[in-house]
Amino acid sequence: MKDVTVIGCGYVADLYMRSLKAHPDIRVVGAHDRDPARQAAFCAHWGVTPLPDAAAACAALPHDGLVLNLTNPRSHAPITRGCLRASRHVWSEKPMVTDMETARELHDLARARGLQLATAPSSVLSQSAQGLGRALRMSLGGAPRLIYAELDDGFIPQAPYQDWISESGAPWPAEDEFATGCTLEHAGYWLSWLIAHFGPVARVVSAAAEVIPDKPGVRHAAPDFSVAALFFETGPVARLTCSIAAPHDHRLRVIADEGVIEVARAWDNHAPVRYRRRMRLRRRLLESPLARDVSLKGAPQPKPGRRGAARMDFALGPAEMLDAIAQGRESRLSGAYALHLTEVTLAIQEGAVREMTTRCDPMEPMPWAM
Repeated sequence: MKDVTVIGCGYVADLYMRSLKAHPDIRVVGAHDRDPARQAAFCAHWGVTPLPDAAAACAALPHDGLVLNLTNPRSHAPITRGCLRASRHVWSEKPMVTDMETARELHDLARARGLQLATAPSSVLSQSAQGLGRALRMSLGGAPRLIYAELDDGFIPQAPYQDWISESGAPWPAEDEFATGCTLEHAGYWLSWLIAHFGPVARVVSAAAEVIPDKPGVRHAAPDFSVAALFFETGPVARLTCSIAAPHDHRLRVIADEGVIEVARAWDNHAPVRYRRRMRLRRRLLESPLARDVSLKGAPQPKPGRRGAARMDFALGPAEMLDAIAQGRESRLSGAYALHLTEVTLAIQEGAVREMTTRCDPMEPMPWAM
């Protein structure tokens, strides 16, 4: 049995708990939240032992256990720092931190203490992401040249988000979402896949803006729109767009020499991977209207009970990290990868031209995706 504790019992924590139910080899030994009422409701709903503070959440774990830092973004750094100083491995909900100086500090602290610090999202380990990676390794469609990645969520300030309540009764954290911004919250869903499959980003050219002013309950909102051109060391260029204004669109398209590989849904771990061959028809050039399903079949992944819009297993990352700790290897989602993902994400939100100062190797595929 592998042990974890939870710090932060808000909206996203319920999504993790629902996912952890599909991983019977992982045990939640306790949970803490700075709001006693929120902690009590969460622990009662899930049958988890309440813990008085973050120090107790660390002390409750064996040395090969894992703290799930699911606090709001402004609390990520101090909670992670405290857990690392307590000699505990840490899984951080995204964004890992909100500035690069702190990211380097925590990365170096984990290294110095022989610990692992990893960051969400987990979807890069999903059947869909691993299937896309296999298709690229097989050179399906020839050399990839251009990637279009969309993360538009609709005009969220007009959505009935006041009615979005988690299983244990936590409201959707609108203020945190608007203050942090959709780029830091969501870019990682596609960015993690791109870095895993294409390797490090060399340069980011981005623009960001707040196009919807006066969001309810927020005085200083982050950009609610960003668009970035990502130049990868290996050659391909990606255009990544994030917004909470444009109509819902979560597509990924890899444009290659002979056709297009596409995934229609970022938040579905089992979304099909399809390939459309490019063809000439009389005087026209087009992609075939009949897509070939090239999905990875039979992946040994659980399907957690669904609640809400996402079909995601939030526990994939913690599960892989616990396996890595037990096996004495580095998790796919920690170390140089986590630091590089953080730097690229922050650069996109800044809206400028940035040469990246970190790098990582392409991610090793999951054994069942070879």
